[in-house]
Amino acid sequence: MAPMLPALRGDTPSLADVLTGSFAAMQGLPSALGLPSVRSAAVILVDGLGASSLRERAGHARRLTAALPAGSATITVPFPTTTAAALATLTTGRSAGQHGLTGYTAIDPDADRVVRLLSGWDSTMRPREWQPHDTVFEQAGRAGMEAVVVGAERYRVTGFTDAVLRGARFEAQKSIDDRISTAVRLLREGGPRLVYVYIPELDMAGHADGIASDRWLSRLDELDGALAPLEKQVPDDAGVLLTADHGMLDVPPHRRRILAADDPLWVGVRHVAGEPRCLQLALDDPSHAVSVRDRWLEAEGARSWVVTRAEAVEAGWFGAMDDAVLPRIGDVLVAARGLVAYYDARTATPSALAMVGQHGSFSPEETQVPLARWGAFAV
Repeated sequence: MAPMLPALRGDTPSLADVLTGSFAAMQGLPSALGLPSVRSAAVILVDGLGASSLRERAGHARRLTAALPAGSATITVPFPTTTAAALATLTTGRSAGQHGLTGYTAIDPDADRVVRLLSGWDSTMRPREWQPHDTVFEQAGRAGMEAVVVGAERYRVTGFTDAVLRGARFEAQKSIDDRISTAVRLLREGGPRLVYVYIPELDMAGHADGIASDRWLSRLDELDGALAPLEKQVPDDAGVLLTADHGMLDVPPHRRRILAADDPLWVGVRHVAGEPRCLQLALDDPSHAVSVRDRWLEAEGARSWVVTRAEAVEAGWFGAMDDAVLPRIGDVLVAARGLVAYYDARTATPSALAMVGQHGSFSPEETQVPLARWGAFAV
């Protein structure tokens, strides 16, 4: 018998409420986070910072942990727990089933291929068609508020930026310290202004060496030191939130399941999308989804939830659904339940196989992230 499927709770604050809630606070409106009215607001997104990994290493993040309010220190990241989907949820307030960025990689049904949604945009992928909904930045602009994104220069002009960050002015800063200092300056200059800061360094360290590594701890130390200006320099009429797009698990080599080209599990599978902890399988014949699901369940059911797309949608995994998004989701999904990551030996690169920190599925380590508060939001 297949294990009971995970259900996503809709009655607790989530990543979808963070930027939308900050914008609401700037308008004097209520939100799921209960934020007070402010003139300006900033949201700092630390890629890959899970609540559990932060708790376990709290001694390296004293400023950050001091800014976590009792009883409301964490929020939930919607499925799938991966950056492309999560950041689109953050900046639109919508589910992956609506904004259409359904994984690290997704099925492009029009071109019969798999595309990377962070960096794989080409001339045939139109960001405003893939993600047609207004961003919070566009809404802020129409309300007479300036929206500013602070990040590394390499993110200034990309398809992904156009899909999820459009409507904001971009300010490039190299270091974590410079990005947070810039956010504080923007809040102090006047407003109203909505600021978004992106910090990818912890995620990069976690993927390469793991969240238990010295490299990851060094990045956490660096982040915590950079937070110093938030303690005393945020104006009284501005608020700051810090959160993350997902957490991580360290997957050791013996838990990485590498499926050979002739593995029977690939029979009938046309494309493999998603990520190692949440495969999305597009089939040669979608009418065979149940039989492919059952084959994978027999082999991997002890380690993963295996469902058809219809079952995933019915269970609410992707939230509210737009019809145009359905074909971008695999006909069969394999979402890791245990400490496992899956690789296709035909396409896996050495760098992918060497990846330690992993995410994409439903574990608390992946779905629970911190929500720290400074300035008016700390009240």
